[in-house]
Amino acid sequence: MEQRKPPEYILEVFADATDPACVKDVVRAILHTIFFHRFFTSFAPKSRDLLELTLPMVDDVELETLIDQRTNALIRQINTSSNINPRSVRGQIAVQFFEKRRRKAWFSKTEEEVCWEQWTLDVTLATPKTELDRAKVRRAMETTLQKTATKIVRIVNGNTDHIPPITTSEANPFPYQIIINPRDEGWRMGIF
Repeated sequence: MEQRKPPEYILEVFADATDPACVKDVVRAILHTIFFHRFFTSFAPKSRDLLELTLPMVDDVELETLIDQRTNALIRQINTSSNINPRSVRGQIAVQFFEKRRRKAWFSKTEEEVCWEQWTLDVTLATPKTELDRAKVRRAMETTLQKTATKIVRIVNGNTDHIPPITTSEANPFPYQIIINPRDEGWRMGIF
């Protein structure tokens, strides 16, 4: 059986390079918004206010730890690449969701994980030089974050046909991974 390429959703992320905490908060907020709609386990929903928006959060320690680790790694990678090329302050972080499928071989049955959806965040950082520039960057961050959150909601509500059925009683029916710069690294890192 030939595997189809899973749908990939590209999200634009814009943040102020002079404020690493803000970069981290924006990326974390978008990742939490994605997981809020695709994390099929039982959890207590929370919300967080960021840049004049109230966004959903998933209250799960393991997921929160993974999001923090990957966000910190992305920021380190962006900082390293910006030292090499200050004009190119960009990075990517991707979230993939998998389903477990049984594969029959001659004398055994094995499970394989097949990606059914991918979200890629294209992160662009701006470095404002003046206070006026800083105000413009902040407004652009707010606008971009609002558009991105709206896009996520529109996508998850409108595109459900590709979501596989839940066929397990495990707490997390769909493993996931978060990858930094997915075009550069191997795809099978950090599956949970």
